[in-house]
Amino acid sequence: MNELQFPAGVSPRNILKDDTMLDPLGPIAIISAQIEDHLAERINRQLRLRREAYAELAPDITEFTGYLRDDYRVDVNLSRFKSGEGKAVVWDTVRGHDLYILTDVLYHGKTYERYSSPVTMSPDEHYNDLTRLIVATRDSASRINVIMPYLYQGRRFRRGRRESLDCGEMLQQLFSLGIDNFITFDAPDSRVANAVPYDNFESFPTSFQCLRTILQTCSDLVVDPSKMMIVAPNEVNINRSIFYASTMQLQLGIFHTKHSFDIVDGIRHEHQTLAYLGDSVAGKDILMIGDLLDNGDGLIECASYLKAQGAKRVFCFTSFAQFTDGTSRMHQAWASGIIERIFSTDLSYLPPTVVSAPWYTPVPMADDMAQLINALNHDASLSQLMAPADKIKSLIRNHKEMCQRSETVADERQLSFYDI
Repeated sequence: MNELQFPAGVSPRNILKDDTMLDPLGPIAIISAQIEDHLAERINRQLRLRREAYAELAPDITEFTGYLRDDYRVDVNLSRFKSGEGKAVVWDTVRGHDLYILTDVLYHGKTYERYSSPVTMSPDEHYNDLTRLIVATRDSASRINVIMPYLYQGRRFRRGRRESLDCGEMLQQLFSLGIDNFITFDAPDSRVANAVPYDNFESFPTSFQCLRTILQTCSDLVVDPSKMMIVAPNEVNINRSIFYASTMQLQLGIFHTKHSFDIVDGIRHEHQTLAYLGDSVAGKDILMIGDLLDNGDGLIECASYLKAQGAKRVFCFTSFAQFTDGTSRMHQAWASGIIERIFSTDLSYLPPTVVSAPWYTPVPMADDMAQLINALNHDASLSQLMAPADKIKSLIRNHKEMCQRSETVADERQLSFYDI
């Protein structure tokens, strides 16, 4: 018997609820050398559990070669010479496999030696390793799917001057190399797909997973317009914040940049100030929605303003976090009561100092990644993953009912106390 146990409250039938039982396109092979080891292990484990659930309900499916395996991962070698040049070697066969290459371009947890000094991997180097893996497998794999949680150069989606548009160039190059599908999460602007209009580019939202984790972690949050608001910390995240506000039926506040100009000695100078537009935040819990946290200064500035205006607590969710300048300023903001908690997905690498911080909570995504890989392999519908609005509404409804039951129990206990 398999010693693995399903998570609490999860049954094989529940796991299959959102999937369609179609024949697999081929045995799955996963290249996970470019993501953190423990995330790769969780994805593999959840995929194995999901497939065991399929086999329990439809035993004939195990007749497909390689359908049930202990490990779907492929062993590769992404080494670098001391000059900084790299190479990719795929040790296991992927012939006839449905190949999934998982690439975290923000992964700086491993180092290599260059000119006798330790160097962390840059996004450019991760991208070059990805192209090497594609070239090494494209002649034998039946299909190549690239899953890149953080979209490489995704914030450069429009040209402001004579500058490169690296994200579009990246997508065009990958499809020209022979990949079949490209999947990312929370792309800063989905219009980047226009760079490859005839190819399969998908950006999956993480909104449901975010709210599920926040409500589980902070069970005392009251999702009501009189007690909670959604705030966009900048113009880039307005559309994303509108989605949260509309599905949660909450008011929306927006921070935007005001530009002013003055002329000194005949030279025009531009000044930028941050301005807030929206209803009063006094006495309300605030959820700020962002796409990428670099050093956290922007979120801290917005949260400081909101607290000065009487906000109760400020929670922040960003799809990805980097903390490029360390965590000291964020820790100080938390200790000062400016920011209550930071949430981000665990799809990109974070150092142990962040993961263990008292103000940080990861949003687990391993099961969702396994579900995505399994659904793609079965050529199943992805609508449940692409459009989570109904799941969010059900989540909010269940949370409100739980809060109402808790209030009822508290009132009954208070009455019992007075009766005594």
